[in-house]
Amino acid sequence: MTRAIVLVLDSFGLGATPDAETFGDAGADTLGHIARECADATSRGPLALPNLGRLGLFHAHRESTGAWAAGITPPQSVDGAYGAAREISSGKDTPSGHWEIAGVPVRFEWGYFSEREHSFPPELLEALVREAGLPGVIGDCHASGTEIIARLGEEHVASGKPIVYTSADSVFQIATHEDAFGLERLYALCEIARRLLEPYNIGRVIARPFTGKSADDFARTANRRDYSVEPPAPTVLQKLHDDGGQVVAIGKIADIYAHCGISRTIKASGHDALFDATLDAMAEAGDRSLIMTNFVDFDMVYGHRRDVAGYAAALEAFDARLPELLARLEDDDLLILTADHGCDPTWPGSDHTREHIPVLASGAGLAPGSLGIRESFADIGQSLAAHLGLAPMDDGTSFLPAPKAQAR
Repeated sequence: MTRAIVLVLDSFGLGATPDAETFGDAGADTLGHIARECADATSRGPLALPNLGRLGLFHAHRESTGAWAAGITPPQSVDGAYGAAREISSGKDTPSGHWEIAGVPVRFEWGYFSEREHSFPPELLEALVREAGLPGVIGDCHASGTEIIARLGEEHVASGKPIVYTSADSVFQIATHEDAFGLERLYALCEIARRLLEPYNIGRVIARPFTGKSADDFARTANRRDYSVEPPAPTVLQKLHDDGGQVVAIGKIADIYAHCGISRTIKASGHDALFDATLDAMAEAGDRSLIMTNFVDFDMVYGHRRDVAGYAAALEAFDARLPELLARLEDDDLLILTADHGCDPTWPGSDHTREHIPVLASGAGLAPGSLGIRESFADIGQSLAAHLGLAPMDDGTSFLPAPKAQAR
């Protein structure tokens, strides 16, 4: 069977890209800085990722940065094909990264709410309040989700006013209490916001429900929902779906692609549940299937919160489970591990960072060794198209070996 499995380690960057200075990210290095802090912390020891290492992770990081990660003893040889890819899309956000991975770079400029305070146009908030029948909104600023919920959650519950906030990404986020405000009411509010934001060219509206009784125990739930605009052209997911293949989207993948080209959506919360869902999908997937999973906690729980120790522990837990997946690969499967952007947990602020992403691939006739620095994330989409028997994408260069000529 010809199948593909794509695991997106959300935010797992491999070092700043040549254009990172434009984004204020020169010197960012998600993997490198996590490894450095682990190596310097005598209480825990070096970052231990033996399975990712054998797939070529640390070799790819060296190609990106020119140096081995601190505290790492790289394997003598690798079992996978490895490289690092640069982004040609205009931003460093989640939709841009994922769409480019799927062969469709974002060459237009997203709209942004750049003011740190009073971030949103008054007329936008007035329309939202009016159309949704709200008593008002609170927040209206750049913020980390956990921070603003802790700071304003009690006021929200008491007043009924949703918390609205943004970041350096093209995003409008709405946080409300699942019980006090209502989950379906939050989703309906986000749909109104999605429509009102069309003139502003904002990439995503994100519903951020939370529970708890006070600032001491407020916690975001697994019922997050992203309302993305549709990709500007058919992705490799859409092309496979339209050509009769199956696309299984696990985690937030379906939301990121605005449910375009998705055959089946599987929701799961937490990396173990996402990994379990991926293994279950592999057991059921037939010929010409694409399984794509986003491991969001690397970004949402650890990267944005600048939690280096938590990020390191999550990487090691992910690495420990990789053999389960590797053992289930069939001869014709193509496995790709990658990311959508960086989110260096040692970097100032709480935003994404413009970095190379890993391209770790195995199967489909690939020989172990270097794939080099890829000029676009779209090389992944082009390789998937080649593997799954689809017409070539408009962007990207496949890193798969050329098909052998048929004997005459």
